[in-house]
Amino acid sequence: MLQEPHTSSLKYALVTGASRGIGRAIAEKLAQEGFQLYLTCRRSADSLSELAERLTAQYDVSCTAVVTDMGDPDAVALLFAQIRELDLLVNNAGISYVGLLHEMSVTDWQEVLQTNLSSVFYASRLAIPLMLRNHRGRIINISSVWGNAGASMEAAYSASKGGVNSFTRALAKELAPSGIQVNAIACGVIDTDMNRCFSAEELETLRNEIPADRIGRPEEVARMVLSLLHAPDYLTGQIISLDGGWI
Repeated sequence: MLQEPHTSSLKYALVTGASRGIGRAIAEKLAQEGFQLYLTCRRSADSLSELAERLTAQYDVSCTAVVTDMGDPDAVALLFAQIRELDLLVNNAGISYVGLLHEMSVTDWQEVLQTNLSSVFYASRLAIPLMLRNHRGRIINISSVWGNAGASMEAAYSASKGGVNSFTRALAKELAPSGIQVNAIACGVIDTDMNRCFSAEELETLRNEIPADRIGRPEEVARMVLSLLHAPDYLTGQIISLDGGWI
């Protein structure tokens, strides 16, 4: 007999990098679904607090806002010391670096890898025991099409997202017997602050390359997260592209 998805029983979620863009849209969508939320960001404390207060008032859910560096294992441990129940982990925290590789400093390289890839490890390793207790849970990693294809002048970012994709596939195999699904969303060009580093002309060039003839919206990524929550439990270990047919 096919096992039906148990989305209605998933009620506690952690969304990293939730103060803006994709993470903010995901937090909003999960609040609408009645999730009790833990939300993190590294710097935008005021924005995160405003979001948590609004979601609490608007959707009658609890939202705990925590300013922390998900690329710091000690900080992540302190965050998880506050969490007693967790059904969904959305690893969204991320940064980009655009520039020639031979001009990139070791510090910049390490920061990209710590924030984009190591953070996924730090959060997942502490989330898993909480999920194992109930023999259920979902981990959704926000990745990029550049993790599959690579991008010129974004070697570190591409490497970090390629690592996220491999991590997703491997961890899904490890956790499938325990009823925990692990998937990733490989985003194309999404209208977020991260892509404000590109000029209007550069964004127009990118748009012209996308068959859908537009830039993606954070809300569409949030809807994809919700789709994965409602998907059959048999769906795991997948890197799902959300890019308007681009790559």
